[in-house]
Amino acid sequence: MATAHNNLSQYETEKVPSGKKLKIAIVVSEWNAEITEGLFQGAYDTLLSHEVAAENIERINVPGSFELIYACKLAQKKSDVVIAIGSVIQGETKHFDFVCQGVTHGIAELNLNAFGPVIFCVLTDNTLQQAKDRSGGTHGNKGVEAAVAALKMSALHP
Repeated sequence: MATAHNNLSQYETEKVPSGKKLKIAIVVSEWNAEITEGLFQGAYDTLLSHEVAAENIERINVPGSFELIYACKLAQKKSDVVIAIGSVIQGETKHFDFVCQGVTHGIAELNLNAFGPVIFCVLTDNTLQQAKDRSGGTHGNKGVEAAVAALKMSALHP
């Protein structure tokens, strides 16, 4: 397990660029809301702590993780960087595999074919407990990590 000995919320703050002039969209899946709300809050608080103005952070809700792709595509047009937040938890059918592959591929395509980065903050866990551990639990918060990635990637913009 990649996060077994890592806290996703720990990072070197001095290595993160300021977000003072950035417009950031956070697209949040409503499915598994207990998890995605924790991820959103981690990302939002981290962005604020790095000088992103609250009025420059737009939240866009979508029904599920698969819908993140379309909303991120729209958000790219008016934001410097987009964070896609979702949670897919293994079930008894192949649905998990199809959703995970589709979302991963879709967000990768947005990064390759559009201007402005989309940060992948979609948990793909085997259990609800694993998702809780990564959305503010024992392993920290992947939303914090996504916000840091967003700020670092935005610094690559010409």
